Parts: sequence; C-alpha cells; structure tokens
Amino acid sequence: MNIDFAQSAANTLGIEWEIALVDRESGDLRSEAQAVLDGVRVAAGLPEGQEHPRVTQELLSNTVELVTGVHTRVADARQELSETLAEVRAVTDPLNVELYSAGSHPFAQPTQQPVTDKERYSKLIDRTQWWGRQMVIYGVHVHVGVDHHAKALPIVDGLINYQPHLLALSASSPFWGGDDTGYASQRSLMFQQLPTGGLPFHFDQWSEYEKYVADMMHTGVVDELNEIRWDVRPVPRFGTVEMRICDGLSSIREVAAVAALTQCLVADMSAQLDAGRHIPVMSNWFRVENKWRAARYGLDAIIILDSAGNEKLVTEHLADELTRLTPIAKRLGCEEELADVWRIVTDGAGYQRQRAVAGAHEGNLREVVLANTRRLRIED
Repeated sequence: MNIDFAQSAANTLGIEWEIALVDRESGDLRSEAQAVLDGVRVAAGLPEGQEHPRVTQELLSNTVELVTGVHTRVADARQELSETLAEVRAVTDPLNVELYSAGSHPFAQPTQQPVTDKERYSKLIDRTQWWGRQMVIYGVHVHVGVDHHAKALPIVDGLINYQPHLLALSASSPFWGGDDTGYASQRSLMFQQLPTGGLPFHFDQWSEYEKYVADMMHTGVVDELNEIRWDVRPVPRFGTVEMRICDGLSSIREVAAVAALTQCLVADMSAQLDAGRHIPVMSNWFRVENKWRAARYGLDAIIILDSAGNEKLVTEHLADELTRLTPIAKRLGCEEELADVWRIVTDGAGYQRQRAVAGAHEGNLREVVLANTRRLRIED
C-alpha cells in the first residue's frame, strides 16, 4: 500500500480547538452544536449544505471544533481563532450558551450526551459501546508542516518524548461524572481506550507505516486513515505531523503557547534530521510510564528523559528546553507565545485551577465550569 505524503512548507501550522457548549446558568452541557453550525453558516453568507470552513462538528452534539487555516506564525493562527470565536459567540450568546474548554466536563453524565447524527460517529459508538459513550472529552490538536515524508515518523517519535511536557501543561480533566479522579488528566487515559487510540507505534521506515495501515484496513480495524487516532500521528493528506496530546485549554493564549512549543520542537527536529542527526526513540515502556505520570501528577510529574532511565521534574526539564528553543522561536516569530508556556507553570495548569475553585466553593463543580467560561471570555 502506497501512502503519498502531500507537499507542505516546513514549519507551517494549523490548530484545531474543541469547544464545549454549556448553559450559562447551570453550567451543564447543552446540545446546541447544530444551531451553532447553522448560525455561523448563515452569518457567513454560505448556502445551505455548505459547511463553515472554520467551525466544524464533532462526535457529540454539545461540541464544536474551531479550525484555523495554514499559517507560518502562531500569532496569525491565534488571531484567526479569536475572530472565529467571535463568530461563534454571536450565535451562542442569544442562546444563553457559554463556551467551555477543558479536557472534560466536571459533572455531566457521559452516557447521557447525544451523539452527532452522522454515520461515522454512529459506527464508532456501535463498535466501542460503553467506552465510546464515555468520550465526553475535549482537546487541542496542532499540525506542523513537514517537508519530506522521511522526516514524519522520526518527528512523531520525537514529539512523544515531549508528551509528558505537553500533557502536564494542558492537563485539565481532574473531575469525571462529579468525582475527583485523583488524576490531572482523565481525558488522556480515557481516550486511549478507543481502537487505535493512545501512543503510536515506532516504525523505522515509511514502508513499515504503510504496511501497518494496510493491515489495519485489511482486517477492518479502520476504514479510513484518519481513524488511526494516535496521540501524535502523521497526516499524509496535509503533509503534517499532528500533535494530539493536549487536553482542552481555557484560553486562546494557552492554545497559542502549546502551538508555539509544538512548532519549535518540530522545527528543531527537522533541522536535526537535515543535519544528518537522529531523533532519540524512547523505550516503549518508558513512553507508557511517562504518559501515565503526566496524566496522574501533571506539573509535579517526575519524568523519564531517555532510554537510560535518567529522570527529572517535568517543570525543571521544561525550563531547560524553553531556554534551548528560544532562538528557534525568535526565527519563527513565536517568541512571545513560547514564553507563555512558562506562564502556565507559574499561574497553574487547568487541573490545578479547577481543584482550587472547587475547594473554594465547597466542592460545587458548577462554579468550576463558570470560572472556566469566564476565563475563556476574558482571555479570548
């Protein structure tokens, strides 16, 4: 099976941001996605049957996804997200609906959320049953352009080395169905229960990846390439590597920060490959452990740095990496956004803010939702 990798300009990027729709008073989820999709389409002057290019549907009818075009600078993608968010708010404000972004909703009952009426989603739920009905989760995905398919798989491996950093920064799903799970990111562990979800396999050659996809299609595991839902994956039709690690983030500023970190990491790895160097591949058992540690402990995780088993507090290693990546950020024009990564560390990640709000309100999770929606409105 031959899988062509599209031509893409190196280090260009696009962002996908999943947004939940919640009631302004109760904080509970509202299944208003179709009303939002129809509203933004009409406002944009698009004919019936034509979808808005920047606001799309998702698995659940309480969710919309904001999608940017292709950009060279994170700041431009950030501006586009802000403009699209304003289009969505023009529809949701009259509906008494607020916009919410975190890895999960803290108290909504997962199995009671309506699924979008679309064949691919119905098929997913039919196959995955209970696990599929649990997917009341939201994330941020960042695509970065790669100029040759031979770089894609090494960069996938390289980004997995930074999975604990990205997950710890974005972790924002400590609550599930009204309970505190004890984890910083319940979402990341929940999502990997889906077929082909979770950590990617390591392949030495593009042909090995093609063989894997052929096997998955031949045996009916997937029908389409995009049904391979790894935490990081190549996306041949766009010519990108897609980072799918992050929980939902409650401000455009934070979305831009993780986008900048991702862009800088990919640019650095691409340059290393151009220079004839190799991207280290972490032992699979350490990759699994790192993901679990970041999901459990967030910014307090002690992570494994290499196959020799050396360890360091994730925030300490992150500080070193931000210093190392700053010259790359200057070249890419995202120095300000990369600096905001450390702001997440100093201000607190989403899971920490949620627990602080719950503690200040005697465990009232409605207040957790409303605090999130206020933050998204202030910082959009």
